Amino acid sequence: MQRKRLLAVGALIASAALVLAACGSDDDGDSDSGSQPVPENTAPTELGEGEGQVNVLAWPGYVEDGSTAKNVDWVTPFEEETGCEVSVTTFNTSDESFTKMNSGEFDVVSASGDASRRLIFAGLVDPMNVDLVPSYQEIFEDLKGKPWNTVDGVPYGIPHGRGANLLMYNTEEVKPAPTSWADTWETDSPYAGSVTAYDNAIFIADAALYLKATQPDLGIENPYALDETQLEAAKNLLIQQRELVGEYWSAYTKTLGSFVQGDTMIGTTWQVITNLAQAEGAPVEAILPSEGSTGWSDTWMVAHDSPNVNCAYMWADWITSAEINAQVAEWFGEAPGNEKSCEFTADKDHCETFHAGDTDYWKDVYYWETPTEECADGRTNVKCTTYADWTAAWSEVRS
Repeated sequence: MQRKRLLAVGALIASAALVLAACGSDDDGDSDSGSQPVPENTAPTELGEGEGQVNVLAWPGYVEDGSTAKNVDWVTPFEEETGCEVSVTTFNTSDESFTKMNSGEFDVVSASGDASRRLIFAGLVDPMNVDLVPSYQEIFEDLKGKPWNTVDGVPYGIPHGRGANLLMYNTEEVKPAPTSWADTWETDSPYAGSVTAYDNAIFIADAALYLKATQPDLGIENPYALDETQLEAAKNLLIQQRELVGEYWSAYTKTLGSFVQGDTMIGTTWQVITNLAQAEGAPVEAILPSEGSTGWSDTWMVAHDSPNVNCAYMWADWITSAEINAQVAEWFGEAPGNEKSCEFTADKDHCETFHAGDTDYWKDVYYWETPTEECADGRTNVKCTTYADWTAAWSEVRS
């Protein structure tokens, strides 16, 4: 049943593939530079009655109303309990989520760390009064107060879930079993032409993380805090890797099919892709390599001046509550953000599989962040490159 659920989500993502191919990395301006003042703290001090509706922008699989699978529905009970009718629009990249939030049509968004600070500094989302969200008290402590969901000590959302970008490999063809990312980056890789890589500018951080371990003279401390020299080195490594890559992916059904068919031997993956590939009989395993990895931590954020702010807060509390967050995490394939969700998963091994409460595991995972001029590693004697710079560099890599 779990495999069927996840495949259904994959089908949703695949259906948007043509749109994504056309969109690529959207032009989101310079709102990510970090030079803009933080918006005034306009978080409400109390909530009133629901407005009767809430417009939600979300990753596919986060907002299910029974239309994908009849027994997968956490929207209908929310509507019945709150009187807030849910209208959902999905996106498939963080760039797309930022562009859609610019429209002003949405009340709440599930933002990954490579979009959240852009949303904050563009003034598109408001600070959140977490005291008005009871489920916040149950969120894993190591997800709170992070650069992608908090600015100057002020929370801008409710953490939802997380996952690591892992190294997956074909156990029959890749021998000995890898412990490092090296075979996906180095020119002498025996798997040239059958490597897969994530197709987005944020993947520059993966290159930076490898350089952090292999070229310490570059001085990279945080893979999202790159000065011009460090960004140039990461770009050059990515151009080098291009000769090894047989396929770039953004919709995970694409890379899933390649591993199942045996066309791809090794490369970047998510735990959910590994689970699905194994369920299809593919001889694959996934590891967190010795250099560590990048990953994602998603946050529910409320739009600036939302006309449905009460319903938006009700939704954020509902979707991150223990029982509902458990359902979402299983359906989507990620670690839940709510610590108590592990008591409610249908698969009692789910939290162990996705390392939900394994604090040591996440210490080597660098969650997606928006690169800004203000260096996330604390340097003050240099300006770091922005997401706009990364987008330009990624265009060179993929040209």
